[in-house]
Parts: sequence; C-alpha cells; structure tokens
Amino acid sequence: MTDKDLRVKSIDISEGEHRAPNRAMLRAVGFEDSDFQKPMIGIASTWSEVTPCNVHIDKLAINAKKGAKEGGGAPLIFNTITVSDGISMGHEGMRYSLPSREVIADSIETVCGAERLDGLVAIGGCDKNMPGCMIAIGRMNIPAIFTYGGSIAPGKSKDGKDLDIVSVFEAVGQYNSGKIDKEELKHIECNACPGAGSCGGMYTANTMASAIEAMGMSLPGSASNPAETEDKLKDCEKAGQAVVELMRKGIVPKDIMTKKAFENAITVVMALGGSTNAFLHLLAIAHSVDVDLSLDDFDRIRKKVPHIADLKPSGRYVMNDLHHVGGVSAVMKQLLEASLLHGDCLTVTGKTLAENLAEVSPLKEGQDIIRPMDNPLKESGPLFVLRGNLAPEGAVAKMSGLKIKKITGPAKVFDSEPEATQAVLNNDIKEGDIVIIRYAGPKGGPGMSEMLSITGIIVGKGLGEKVGLITDGRFSGGTHGLVVGHVAPEAQVGGPIGIVRNGDSITIDSETQELTVHLSDEEMAARMKEWKQPPLRYERGVLNKYARLVSSASKGAVTDLQEE
Repeated sequence: MTDKDLRVKSIDISEGEHRAPNRAMLRAVGFEDSDFQKPMIGIASTWSEVTPCNVHIDKLAINAKKGAKEGGGAPLIFNTITVSDGISMGHEGMRYSLPSREVIADSIETVCGAERLDGLVAIGGCDKNMPGCMIAIGRMNIPAIFTYGGSIAPGKSKDGKDLDIVSVFEAVGQYNSGKIDKEELKHIECNACPGAGSCGGMYTANTMASAIEAMGMSLPGSASNPAETEDKLKDCEKAGQAVVELMRKGIVPKDIMTKKAFENAITVVMALGGSTNAFLHLLAIAHSVDVDLSLDDFDRIRKKVPHIADLKPSGRYVMNDLHHVGGVSAVMKQLLEASLLHGDCLTVTGKTLAENLAEVSPLKEGQDIIRPMDNPLKESGPLFVLRGNLAPEGAVAKMSGLKIKKITGPAKVFDSEPEATQAVLNNDIKEGDIVIIRYAGPKGGPGMSEMLSITGIIVGKGLGEKVGLITDGRFSGGTHGLVVGHVAPEAQVGGPIGIVRNGDSITIDSETQELTVHLSDEEMAARMKEWKQPPLRYERGVLNKYARLVSSASKGAVTDLQEE
C-alpha cells in the first residue's frame, strides 16, 4: 500500500463484512487478503484464434498482468471478442466488422463497471479492437493504457519480394485477368501471412496503433514493436507497471485525450499516409471523451502536414521495416522538430510528448522509408475530405501514390458490393466508369462494409487509376486507387447517392475536393420525391440494433449519439 488509497472503485467490494460474498468469489480465482488492499486492474485481452492479428495476445496479456502485479496492483485478465476483417471481407460477414467495434467497447465498459476495476490495460490487434478499446477507455475514464499486439512479419514471393494480405486480394484480380496462373495465386495465398500479428502495411491496424501512440495513450514504441518479438512482450509488461503509476499520479484518459492530442494523432496519420478508417475511429474516440472533433479538423491539419512515409499500400515498405529504422516514435520526433506536433501534451508515461521524444533516437541515417521534411512524397497529407451535391456532409478519399487526381465519367450503379464485384469480374466495368456502391453505409449495410475485395480486384486488373469508385460504405486501409468512401448522408437515410442512375455524369476531384453528380437542383429534387426508403436489412439481432442506433459516418458512426 502507498499513502494514497488507489482503490477508487474496487473499495466497493474490498472493504466491510457485508462484502464477504463478493470477496469469496475473487478468492476462488486466486485473490488473497493482501490483494484486497491493492487496486484492481483489468487486463482486457482480445485474444482469439479467428485471426492472426490476435492469436498471440493471450501471451501478451499474461505479461501485462505480470507487470501490473509487480507494480503493486491486483490484476485480472478478461476477454472480449474480435472479428477478422480479412476473413470477413467481400461477403455478408463484413457487415459485422464495424459493429464489432461497439461490441468490444460495450463489453470492456461492462466488465470494468460491473467488477469495479480501478485501472485498465487493453491489448488489441485487428482493426476494430483498437478503437473499441479506446472508446471504452474514454467512457470509463479510469487510469488506462492501450497496448498494440504488433504487426505481422512480411511473407515472401517466389522472387523474394514482400507479401501481405493485400497481395492476395490483388492477386485475385491478376489471376482473373490472366496475368498469373492458378499455381502462382496459390503460392501467394500460402505465403502472405507467415505468423501472428496485424496486417503489415500502413493499413487500419497500424494506422490506429500509430494514432494512439501519438495521442499519448500507448507507451513509446508500442505502435511499431513487431508482434512476435521480445520487445512486444516487454512493451506489455511495462504497460502493466505504468498503469499503476498513472493511478498514483491520478492521471485519467480525459487528461491525456485532449483536442491537441487528437490533432497530434491526425498529424501522424497524415504524415504516414494512413487508412481512411482513421476518420471514423478518431471521431468516435473523441466522442467518448467529449472532445469536439470534426471532418474539418482533418482537412485543416492535412493541408499543413506533408506525406513523408513510403509505406504500403501505395508505397514499398511495411511496419516491420519502419521498426528497424526507428519506428513511429522516431517519425514523431521528426514531426516535433518541424513544429508539427504539440509537445506539451500529457502522455501515459506521466511525461509530456516532448519529454518522451527527447529520449528517442532519430531515424537511422541512410534509410529511405521516411522522407526528410524538405523532400516529402507530397507537400500535404493524402487523406482528403470531399464535399459536393453527392456528399453534403462529406466523404473521404485516400489519394496517395496516384498520378490521376480527377476523373469524370458515367455512373455504373449497384445496390450491393457483390453485384459490383461480379460486374468487374465479368469485364462490364470499363476504363472511365464511375462505380457507385450504395446502401452500404452504417444503417444501410448495415455496418459500412470495407471493400478491399473489389478494390483489390480492380487494381489487379490494371484499372486502379482508370475507374472511380464511390460508396457510402468504407475501405480497408489496404485499399488504394480512385476511391471515395464514407459518403454522407448515406443512401438509407435519403442521401443523394441513393438517387444516382446509370449513366449520370460523376466527378471525383481531389484538387478542388469536390464530389459531384452533374444534375440540376430541379432534377435532384424531382428524383428525391420519387425515392422511397427501403426497410432495414435485418429484423432482429445485433445488426438490427446497430442499424437503429448508429449515427452518420461523418460523426464517427457511434451508437450513443444524442441527436438534437
């Protein structure tokens, strides 16, 4: 015991004869008299065998528990769910992906609240684990640290080139167009994912891990320490120790997750060329701590932050490569030196961001993964907010690695991703077309399906910069090409994307940040009068509940928004 009693919540069950029944239950799982004098710390594990991203997290949780015990806490491991975006991609299962973020957040909040936990270490791997954990951390506002499960090592092709899961999605398109044979496709399938860890490029998992570290909610190095390494095990043990120190110092998430901390997170995402899913997740996390964050903040920061990272999907390297030259912390050090980060932000170390980065070594000399500030890949960030008569509330696009910044063409309209995918495979989509996939939003999908399958096939067929794709759904962090997602309002609630017809002329323009259907206001109004809202796809169950509760993508697709 320290002079300060850290049992802020657990004292509800650890003191008094009338709480003997409560304590009796904990004695059965290993608690002794001394444990009831310590703060109870939850270790939220997202361990699961359903995805390589999380298959190793049971071991990481054990290390976090060890650290919390050494730090003076009474730790308890509990689990929550995960789903694999890669496995659920391209079929009905993907509708459950974004809703799983809410299930994860709700389940962690539920356990912490019911068990009266005083502190929390949350460990996540696949894409929705991280924002799910962070939303719960924000809601509970008890001392907490997030630890990333780490990135997977790259696989190898026959000629020694790096492979990852996106390589497989694109190989399907290459096979369909005759560029590779069945044997080569099978080789890529069997060698792309060699072990545990999250998808290797600057896709959603690595994007969110980087954003959370930049926000100050992970220990330095957490974002880029690879999954199956001693560094990652130590990372988790230190997190367990550090959360007890946060309790002693009285530091809670709302002290750390300020508006300036979110600006730091957006800055790092833009510099690294991260996933468009960062819009959804950072908006939702900000909502959990009552920080006023909007799409306008992303656009404001994008304009002043250069894109400096040559990382997949549009670049050459993966997170493990970045780890070997200094990692995300070293990139942040470079950004801080360029006065692009708020160095005075508090972090889970109890120190400021600037104090943490003072102890970090700079990027290795001679590396070519991260460009110097005076020679960026692009002068501003690659994640755009687009608006126009097709997306009055906004839409998002990732334009990294593209030579073509604008396209105008005829709409090819589909009310589901499978229909659109079949059209691509049947060669019904031609150069210059604008594919519209609607009724795929938070309510209409429901669940706002990621569309890596169809975009991977389009790129594999050589159409990546020759056709456009617009949806009220969303994209994987592995997606690249002339694609626009998160169109809001979505079709299901009467958004203009719902009245587009085959042949309508559509313009995607990243330079003017416009998303336009070339129709008169009178024609759009006439079509809107004819439009009828379809019923929700699911009458009961988790997807029905989600569709009834979820907000617009422009507000983070949260399920506890109090509409005015």
